[in-house]
Amino acid sequence: MAIRPLPGRRSLLKGSLALPAGLALPAFTRSGRPSAEWGVQTGDVTRDSALVWVRSDRPARMTVETSATESFRNVRRVRGPLVGPGTDFTGATLLRGLPSGEQIHYRVLLADPDDPRRTSAPVAGTFRTVPDRRRDGVRFVWSGDLAGQGWGINPAFGGYRIFDAMARLDPDFFLFSGDTVYADGPIAPTAELPDGSLWRNITTEEKSKVAESLAEFRGNFRYNLLDEHLRRFNARVPSIVQWDDHEVRNNWYPGQRIADADTRYTEKSVDVLASRARRAFAEYYPVSTLRPGAREGRIHRVVRQGPLLDVFVLDMRTYRNANSPGDQTADPQGILGREQLEWLKRELARSRAVWKVIAADMPVGLVVPDTTEGRPHVEAVAQGDPGAPLGRELQIAELLRFVKHRRITGTVWLTTDVHHTSAQHYRPERAAFGDFEPFWEFVSGPLNAGAFPATELDGTFGPERVFVKAPATANVSPAGGYQFFGEVDIDGDSGELTVRLREMDGTVLFRKTLRPGLVGQ
Repeated sequence: MAIRPLPGRRSLLKGSLALPAGLALPAFTRSGRPSAEWGVQTGDVTRDSALVWVRSDRPARMTVETSATESFRNVRRVRGPLVGPGTDFTGATLLRGLPSGEQIHYRVLLADPDDPRRTSAPVAGTFRTVPDRRRDGVRFVWSGDLAGQGWGINPAFGGYRIFDAMARLDPDFFLFSGDTVYADGPIAPTAELPDGSLWRNITTEEKSKVAESLAEFRGNFRYNLLDEHLRRFNARVPSIVQWDDHEVRNNWYPGQRIADADTRYTEKSVDVLASRARRAFAEYYPVSTLRPGAREGRIHRVVRQGPLLDVFVLDMRTYRNANSPGDQTADPQGILGREQLEWLKRELARSRAVWKVIAADMPVGLVVPDTTEGRPHVEAVAQGDPGAPLGRELQIAELLRFVKHRRITGTVWLTTDVHHTSAQHYRPERAAFGDFEPFWEFVSGPLNAGAFPATELDGTFGPERVFVKAPATANVSPAGGYQFFGEVDIDGDSGELTVRLREMDGTVLFRKTLRPGLVGQ
């Protein structure tokens, strides 16, 4: 099945593959009124604000109406931006002055700029604002790595049905931990499965090759929104989104040049590709520190979730140094860059939340190699030598030492990237570097992407793999299982934080409860 968008406007369904009732695509019909078949979503919700996103099929004025009830009997109306081709017809409206700890119902209307009476059908959604009261508790889910390795939307498989399992938990938000698209991963109409049968993808023109142009990057973000499960999830669950490498290109870093031998790319500057990808990312996700079309802004930020939780969203791509063997004895830039590291230390020190989730798009102690340039380089932090910190490990050691000496409690690391699920406990007694307090790192994902075997652990920070579930072979399709997400549930009475690692259908594989207020556990 192919969906080929007409330039700058819409997509028309082509092909003869019938869709089952459980997976409906946007209608993409053009009438005399604007339409918003790509759905709505909210992002970076706080105690009194939220960003609401929509995409129109043509130039339109965005308006958001909010209400305390689904009936919309008493509405508050907020005038949004005029959306047009400059942002690929996407727009976001900031809602302010919302009541804390309340369910907010909203609907988005799109009006013809030349005739405001010609409006779209309303597209509705809902979200909860962050509570002021500790006793309300917090529940959220996290995962990443969506539609990678050529495994796209397969109607026969049920599409991205893992989002239905996450929605059933009624989370306060979804932490989307990177690799939100695979701009470097074309999706073909079919892929062969181990039993000889075929996995059949919905395809689009932009997903037929690696993304280079702005239009192709935009098309990668639109592709995932063809899935009904994801659109329904977006309308119900706010997001906190970060990026990693596949929004641009596998294992990219600033200043990188693509080898001439890689004929898939005519644009050889990764910085040029990253700039286009970042613009599309800002257009397609409601992120409080980014604005569609703006050159300024950043991805790293703190999203405060009340007295129980602060979420520290890292950007381990934009400021990193070049991938290398990772054996430097001095590495001030590291994987975060000096400015982001100092920001993180300041924000952790001033946080008064019981729990401080560090949302990292790459793991700390799992060895992630980079062989894309034909050399055994390091892609993440750990470089495989269990001795004293070297390379990017030096920056993480500095951060861990800071957390210990400032007696900052409640830090928990959440990540994805490696396409399996696991729980690692880090202790100084097992480590070559011992100037830190024990901490946990939990890994989840992928979401409808290839699953991979567990990676090697690096002993520098003393990790013990307490739990892991991963396939024995590489690139296992979603049909083969090994699709995962994680859940974090913070109890409002006790303050205890419980992590559950779950399979695609929601089955709990592993559970760990942490007590509040302890220095290391």
